[in-house]
Amino acid sequence: MGAYDPRAVANLMLDEAANPRYGAEIRITNLALQKLLYFAHGIHLKRGNGPLVSGYFEAWQYGPVHPAVYRAFKASGSNVITMRAAGRDPLTGQARELVTPTDPEVRELIAEVVWRYGKMSPGRLVDLSHAKGSPWDVVVDKSRTSVAFGMRIPDNVIIDRFQHHKVSVGANPRAGEPPSDDTPFA
Repeated sequence: MGAYDPRAVANLMLDEAANPRYGAEIRITNLALQKLLYFAHGIHLKRGNGPLVSGYFEAWQYGPVHPAVYRAFKASGSNVITMRAAGRDPLTGQARELVTPTDPEVRELIAEVVWRYGKMSPGRLVDLSHAKGSPWDVVVDKSRTSVAFGMRIPDNVIIDRFQHHKVSVGANPRAGEPPSDDTPFA
């Protein structure tokens, strides 16, 4: 199977977060959704399954961001996301429903990521995405000494550096609680 529309995978994550099996609903903001989507994509790549989502992630101030997903949920601002992304027919401009992934492996991965990381605070997710040696860190560091086209985080860098996403357990987030809305580096 090829890569999925990132907005459809984001919708699946939001649906999973609302699943009653977790007790209380896991509340996800756009900032948190970006990190969860990135972690799912990275895990999928590391398992040798190729890219989970089409497009690319960029290194923004508060970690990896998929621009298409950011735009789809930007209207939520810093609030918990209550809507779902919709597609648009490029020829007619009419809204269309996004096809949700049905592959059991993908659905299991999304459930695993939401369960493991969904309850973490945005500050903790930012710390995790900013870990020393991680793909985000490598791209940001490279931009200081050479050209980093659009601050994109290539899949080959994610595959090579994903294992560096580690933070101290029990420590308060270094980032504190960052703003709930991310911005690209200027």
